[in-house]
Amino acid sequence: MSVRAFRWESERLLLLDQRRLPQQEVWLNIQSYEQAAEAIRDMAVRGAPAIGIVAAYGMALAARAGVARNAAAATLAASRPTAVNLFWALERMERLPEWTFEAALDEARRIEEEDLEMNLRLARYGAELVPEGARVLTICNTGSLATAGHGTALGIVRTAFELGKLRHVYSCETRPRLQGLRLTAWELMKDGIPFSSIADGAAAWLMAQGMVDFVVAGADRIAANGDTANKIGTYALALAARHHDLPFVVAAPSSTVDPATPSGEAIPIEERSSLELTEIEGVALAPAGCPAYNPAFDVTPGELLSAIVTEQGVFRPPFRFER
Repeated sequence: MSVRAFRWESERLLLLDQRRLPQQEVWLNIQSYEQAAEAIRDMAVRGAPAIGIVAAYGMALAARAGVARNAAAATLAASRPTAVNLFWALERMERLPEWTFEAALDEARRIEEEDLEMNLRLARYGAELVPEGARVLTICNTGSLATAGHGTALGIVRTAFELGKLRHVYSCETRPRLQGLRLTAWELMKDGIPFSSIADGAAAWLMAQGMVDFVVAGADRIAANGDTANKIGTYALALAARHHDLPFVVAAPSSTVDPATPSGEAIPIEERSSLELTEIEGVALAPAGCPAYNPAFDVTPGELLSAIVTEQGVFRPPFRFER
């Protein structure tokens, strides 16, 4: 892997601070579950699978410190509300028969290893859907930085490129935090994959001009009926893809599927600080006192999806995910 978001080393968790990329590669030294929760909340680490893995390592740090399991889990669960992988990982840690540092660390490592294998498998399934010579459009960052490695939607891009099927990638900038411009562009450049970054508002026009063949996005939570929560702007891409008769595929490990959530209406949507919208790196863009509404996610109805790809295969609508 050319990019790693985190690593366990010398009895501590090292996190690549994604807030500082691409200008600086700074590693955070995480030595407590409180620090892990803060890193998730402040988006030093982001991406649903990566959030879950870091939370699991946070639980291991709590066990080493002798912190009660339920107290540590409650703190970590409160860090971000939408990504179901966070709660899935915490539930796995809470089901451990022994609450010891060794048991918790082993489970965190298993969660990380399983996520990487799931990404590699789903990428192979997803790459089969990519047309030969495809121009692929994607949003946000769904690569190694968002997972244990390889990626989900960006993992499909990577595998399609390795198979010689990919002509070009269009990466939406992904306002307001610019994960596409800062992070996806950084990963694509490291891997030598041909791409162009585009403004979010340019995506529909590229489709209209016949410049896009395939649209793929990740997910932070997939409801039982296939409704999918992902980075704000994904719903608009799905609508534009449907209008232009383009395939729109969602890629995520099965840990992102939440059968307990019946539909998108039940998915909690995180609202983040208005400053993320009105400022960039502390520099004000809006008039002083400008009111702003900043939902971090939207929900794409399952009926707009061509397919959902997990490590278990390709699922087509109508979707029905069960436990």
